[in-house]
Amino acid sequence: MRCSRLSEEKAVRKAACREDTGRIIMSASWKQLLFQVLLLLASCRHIDTKTPGPTPPPLAPIGSPLAPIGSLPTDERSVVLEGESQTETVEVLNPVDLALTCTWTGDQNKRPNVTGFWSKDGEEVENSRVTVQLEADRYKLTRVFSIVSEESLGSYSCLFGSEAKIEFILAAPQVGEVRDKPIVSYVGDSVVVACKMEETKPKPSTWNWYKANGTDMEQILGVGEAPHYEIRNEERKTKLVVQNLTEADGGLYYCGAVYTISTTMGHVELRVISFQEPLKPFVAIVIEVIVLVAGILLYERSGSKKTSAAGNADQPNAMTQELDNNGPEERSTMRQRKI
Repeated sequence: MRCSRLSEEKAVRKAACREDTGRIIMSASWKQLLFQVLLLLASCRHIDTKTPGPTPPPLAPIGSPLAPIGSLPTDERSVVLEGESQTETVEVLNPVDLALTCTWTGDQNKRPNVTGFWSKDGEEVENSRVTVQLEADRYKLTRVFSIVSEESLGSYSCLFGSEAKIEFILAAPQVGEVRDKPIVSYVGDSVVVACKMEETKPKPSTWNWYKANGTDMEQILGVGEAPHYEIRNEERKTKLVVQNLTEADGGLYYCGAVYTISTTMGHVELRVISFQEPLKPFVAIVIEVIVLVAGILLYERSGSKKTSAAGNADQPNAMTQELDNNGPEERSTMRQRKI
């Protein structure tokens, strides 16, 4: 019996050992599988999933001598100079690669070559100095400039030594019909301030209004349930309506014609006065007239007093003179009457 029991216990222990060994082997295989999955995920992170695209063009300098700078549309302006200086205005609406060409007919010397260079707003453009040869009795200088923003606008000049200069002024279309005199209105009234672009110039994409606040400008939005300002845009025209005026509404107002490359400004001055203000000159005139009339009356009155006093003083003298003229007979008659 004991042998059978021992054999049974040994069999049970062996079965338990086999089960534990299987569990250990299974857990080890799961760990190995998990480790392999983690390695796979880590390797996937380093794989570049981006599709190859075209190589971007290299960055170009601000101005290149001949070739276009980027993918912008191109345009060209040229001027032929026969004297010493000339100025050309170029209107720019959108970003552009602008080729500027200067042709100088030269002076009397007609040297075989001159030194030419470019300047931007009075400062020489870097690496722009070249030797310009005389060809067909003319000197020719060309350069392409990338006009991409408002900062790119301004004055571009080509210079042939110190003898000749051609200036290109690059700017967005300017607002026309600028009002020199201020608009005058009264407290509590409404006023319309207007700006206009000339018919020959391109239409702006929109208009904006600003009010001067010291050295800054605050944009006027004209929104709200009961707006103090109302903006009316009509292609080349814009109007700003200011309602219920107060003295604080006086000042400078700026209208901005918005183009892609820049915003050009026009300004109008508004003066807001009270109803008593126009009466001040009239009141001053009335006061001056009253003072003048009072002075005249006082002068005449003092003159009349002096005349009457002088008349009373002359009456006894006149009677005495009359008696002297009548002689002794009249005097004796007077004496008899007195007796």
